[in-house]
Amino acid sequence: MVNFTCSHSKRWLPYSAGLYIFTLLSAFSCAASAQSNAPSPSFFPDGDVGSTALLSRTNPPATILPPPTQPTATLPAKPLATPPSALPLPAPITNAPALSNALVDQESQNLHAAFQQEVSHAPPPPAELQALWISLARQQLESSQYRPGNSQVVVLVDRNPKVQRLSLVVINLNDQTWRIIGSTRVSTGKKGRKDYYITPVGVFTNTANRLGYRALGTKNEHGIMGNGTHGMRVWDFGWQQGTKGWLANHEQGPMRLEMHATDPYILEKRLGHTASAGCIRIPAPLNIFLDRHGLLDADYEQKSHTDKRFLALLRKDRTPSPLSGVAVIVIDTSNTVKTSPFTHTHHF
Repeated sequence: MVNFTCSHSKRWLPYSAGLYIFTLLSAFSCAASAQSNAPSPSFFPDGDVGSTALLSRTNPPATILPPPTQPTATLPAKPLATPPSALPLPAPITNAPALSNALVDQESQNLHAAFQQEVSHAPPPPAELQALWISLARQQLESSQYRPGNSQVVVLVDRNPKVQRLSLVVINLNDQTWRIIGSTRVSTGKKGRKDYYITPVGVFTNTANRLGYRALGTKNEHGIMGNGTHGMRVWDFGWQQGTKGWLANHEQGPMRLEMHATDPYILEKRLGHTASAGCIRIPAPLNIFLDRHGLLDADYEQKSHTDKRFLALLRKDRTPSPLSGVAVIVIDTSNTVKTSPFTHTHHF
């Protein structure tokens, strides 16, 4: 007996008739999991909150300020119905014209100032933590298949339960430096709860092989808007291998990795602590900031010229940054940061 359970189609916003039809059709491409003893892939249609029932029908889903002094470092897929057996394909390297050093510096300052105004006024992380983040992110990038084709912003996430921070980092290919231009609290996968995965480390790209979506703002049976309010962006990074956080043997299993906002009234105030079922929860102001400046949408912008579904998904009032990229890099400082001095003494 095969059980078709998917609330995927409920999550999309029908921006146009074509997109709406595509949305309805996409419901039939979701995984149909056989009711057997074999483990089935985990997908979190509700914005990964509250429910242990996988794919349940009942759980719907100014003056520009110079950036702070930063450490520098040398820089040496269409959705699947079943989990992939290999690493996802990287985003294609774009052939965009090289950005001058002056333009990269100016746009870095612009984004830093905008981040402070629109997302967080908090001071930057301590220099030693920034240096550690950059070092680990470089290692992840070097071991991945993705290579930036031009200077760009990447999203860096530290899943360390004692840190739980996201930073925007400008990779400048002209002088081979990395610069953090803003940081804020997030929540990643939580241990000890059935069907909750640990957010995997690695490099994950927002390719045009997958079309993300926007939250409808509907509440589940717990009264929670799992993906945030109506219109919040959800970035879909496809099937990934994650550690099953409810098992002591660190067993791996397939999970769908997304980055999205969360309920602004109940869950957003808890950011800074592990809480999700594997996705990356971010505050609404950051969601809007990334969306408005197109910081993960370099491929989507190109695709929007030939595919109206991507054009319909992108904000109408967006102003894409020349430093737009595609990559999220997840790291873990747990082996280095054993205590929590950064969260207790540094209110970044």
